[in-house]
Amino acid sequence: MIAKISRRDLLRAGCFTTGALGVSAFSGATVALADKKFAGLAPNEENAAAPKLPDRPVELFYRDDWLGAPWVKPDPVMFIHGNDESGITWYGWVPRMGQEFRLLRPDLPGFGQSPIPPGFQWSISSLATILAHFLDSIGVESAHIVGAKTGGAIAMQFAADYPKYTRTLTIASGPITPVVAQMSVSEATMTSQMKRLGSMASKEQIEFWNQMMTATKPETRLGIAKVLSAFNMEPVLPRITAPTLVITVDRSGLQSVEKVLHYQQKIPNSRLLVLPSDAYHVAVMKADECVTNVLSFIKETQQRA
Repeated sequence: MIAKISRRDLLRAGCFTTGALGVSAFSGATVALADKKFAGLAPNEENAAAPKLPDRPVELFYRDDWLGAPWVKPDPVMFIHGNDESGITWYGWVPRMGQEFRLLRPDLPGFGQSPIPPGFQWSISSLATILAHFLDSIGVESAHIVGAKTGGAIAMQFAADYPKYTRTLTIASGPITPVVAQMSVSEATMTSQMKRLGSMASKEQIEFWNQMMTATKPETRLGIAKVLSAFNMEPVLPRITAPTLVITVDRSGLQSVEKVLHYQQKIPNSRLLVLPSDAYHVAVMKADECVTNVLSFIKETQQRA
């Protein structure tokens, strides 16, 4: 599916359909016009206003999955993938979560099947704004937000800037300070993938990840490198008002449990989950455990509400 987003929220997308095991199936393409303007709800404190979209429509490819009864209207969950990945990263979450929620898995600008918007300003705030416009363009007023790795940092910014769009927030191995260079695509080797995916990763899985990461467009790498080298989420954390679940592992090669605990405690109404693993990409390598805990977390939050 392709969403075309502009300031007038022009949407051209495939019809909303039922997916199966992570693959969205759709037949005919439809064209919908949403003649309303997007209102930025809570601009970043570091900027005078939230970043604006370019004058030309922004195309964003996304997967839309619902595996439950066709007459049910499920609550939405929006997934935000990490660097050098795409929405396909969340394949392990779809079978179970897709039976209870509508799963939206966009490819971030420049990644997967989404092009880079003309004149796009690479920053955490800009990426969060694109996703807010995306939800608005497809008629989703709010969603449960789940982000992994760099996507976790984007999810934090999204929750802080757009609280009315955020029902709950889940962060899986999301850093709050610049990412170490050797963890990037330039080091998409067996050694770096073992740090990312852990000792339990198969040879085939490592090869798949290498192929996906090295397929990232050079211009996207340049743009996201600016984001990864400069962001600091410390000022953002206290502004997150949604109930938040932070997930990490006990032997992460990305950041220690102590470091994650340090930033988690700065997020109001948050809790920390530590899973046993030596893979810092917990959303992939511990997908089933993550889903179990996220489903329980969302259910508990809904019961409190």
